[in-house]
Amino acid sequence: MRALLQRVNWANVTTAGSEIGAIDTGLVVFLGVKTGDTAQHAEELAAKIASLRLFEDEQGKTNWDLSQVSGAVLVVSQFTLYADCRKGRRPAFTEAMEPKGAEKLYETFVTHLRENGVKVETGQFQAHMVVSLQNDGPFTLLLEIP
Repeated sequence: MRALLQRVNWANVTTAGSEIGAIDTGLVVFLGVKTGDTAQHAEELAAKIASLRLFEDEQGKTNWDLSQVSGAVLVVSQFTLYADCRKGRRPAFTEAMEPKGAEKLYETFVTHLRENGVKVETGQFQAHMVVSLQNDGPFTLLLEIP
């Protein structure tokens, strides 16, 4: 399971011209699920993200987590995080989990974030989405479990 995190001042996601999720200060998490990922992986990744100290304190050091800045998370499914571009010119997505299983783990991840006290907004699984955000820093991290 891969998560690309971007620290943001604000973010929103729209589909079919309608806004379906929006946050102010927090993180945008683009979540990719691969074949072999489990609910345990989703739980571990959610707990890690909820407790990461990615926000600046009064001295400008990254000492604060989401709860300390009243931050939220916008989670967007992104199977393309498992693109394989080693051969040819068209990405292959053979490592990405099939949609039915991936959606279940996506929802499990969101549930565990909420159980960790995080305010969560989401995109729409398997929909064409437009994500707008203002990256703060920029501050972008790639996490992978296991």
